[in-house]
Amino acid sequence: MTTVAAAMSAVLFVAVAGFQAVLALGAPLGEHVLGGRYSGTLPRRMRVFSGIAALILVGAGLIVLARAGILGWPAGANWLLAPATWVIASFLALNTLGNRTSRSRFERTIFAPTTAALAVLCAYVALTGSDSPGPG
Repeated sequence: MTTVAAAMSAVLFVAVAGFQAVLALGAPLGEHVLGGRYSGTLPRRMRVFSGIAALILVGAGLIVLARAGILGWPAGANWLLAPATWVIASFLALNTLGNRTSRSRFERTIFAPTTAALAVLCAYVALTGSDSPGPG
């Protein structure tokens, strides 16, 4: 079950990272993020932040996959996986609250449930994940 939860979270992380990457590349979807503060293409600074967010989301997905034992991880650093996954789950729970209170309908209806699901999946993986270094 841990493997399934991690795989599901990885799919969601990639989807959200993809959306952030599209924003970073200049897609005119600004009204769907940041409380709908910007319409059309995000300003350059916000596009840079979207690019950074995409990278962070991919990294978070990799950490969750490693915690589940799906990806290999250096054995000496394995003790970091559980706390890191809890931090990711906690951040996602807080992010869900922000999305729920957003003025953007897209954030309330799409991102809030997505980040809530990610928070639950990540917490489950943090709780039940593997202490082994992964395959290989």
